[in-house]
Amino acid sequence: MGMDATLPAPWRIAWRRPESAAGDVFTWAVEPVDGTGSSFLPGQFNMLYAYGIGEVPVSISSDPAGTPWLHTIRAVGSVTRPMAALKVGEVIGLRGPYGSAWPLVAAEGGDLVIVAGGLGLAPLRSAIYQALRRRSHYRSVYVLYGTRSAADVLFADELAAWRAGGQIEVAVTVDRATPDWSGEVGVVTRLIHRAGFDPATTTVLLCGPEIMMRFAVLALQQRGVPDKAIHLSLERNMKCAVGYCGHCQLGPHFVCRDGPVLAWPRLSGLLGVMEL
Repeated sequence: MGMDATLPAPWRIAWRRPESAAGDVFTWAVEPVDGTGSSFLPGQFNMLYAYGIGEVPVSISSDPAGTPWLHTIRAVGSVTRPMAALKVGEVIGLRGPYGSAWPLVAAEGGDLVIVAGGLGLAPLRSAIYQALRRRSHYRSVYVLYGTRSAADVLFADELAAWRAGGQIEVAVTVDRATPDWSGEVGVVTRLIHRAGFDPATTTVLLCGPEIMMRFAVLALQQRGVPDKAIHLSLERNMKCAVGYCGHCQLGPHFVCRDGPVLAWPRLSGLLGVMEL
């Protein structure tokens, strides 16, 4: 990160690819125009700026040991829709990386359970890559992923490769089945109840829509996972990313500065409160 954390540096779009059959999610690979190297921790995010349009926070979805940096984006708003129209070779602004990281080192020695809902798989993808690279440091590793439909499944080829590789357990479920879907149907909490992890030694990484995370936490608690072992990544209306503006405040926390990864005991009683 540069001396002034509020000024974006120029980065170039190296390549772009669609990430779901639904067509509303895409991944950018970006590289610094000046060639300056940098690093990030799994779970951190960047602020991406489309010149003349606006800026949005986006988690880094690439392997932390590799380059270029990847960002997986859903084209849904006044900034991300124009971003989806940018072409390879065009320059964007980038600030970061910011925020807290997934506790992958602290989780070593026990089971690791990664629970994702919808686009929430993107902030967890870097953690999956690091866990695979350090696979011998964990007992069992589970990736439990739920999304709306087969067309909304992200990183389908990688999910299949991870499952086929045999190093981690991968389970995918959809809310609504279509004729081309032969897998699980139902909410992701069903996968939590069936997975064979040891609750007493498990660390959970969880990301998805807030309502999904609340029900996932409940399912994990019912399995006996300690609250302190459950870690969530939050998405809030982050503007400055350095704790100045207050847009992302959640109770006593500034998500950009204290998060986005926070342990459940710090969030219990906050998620789900109207207008908070």
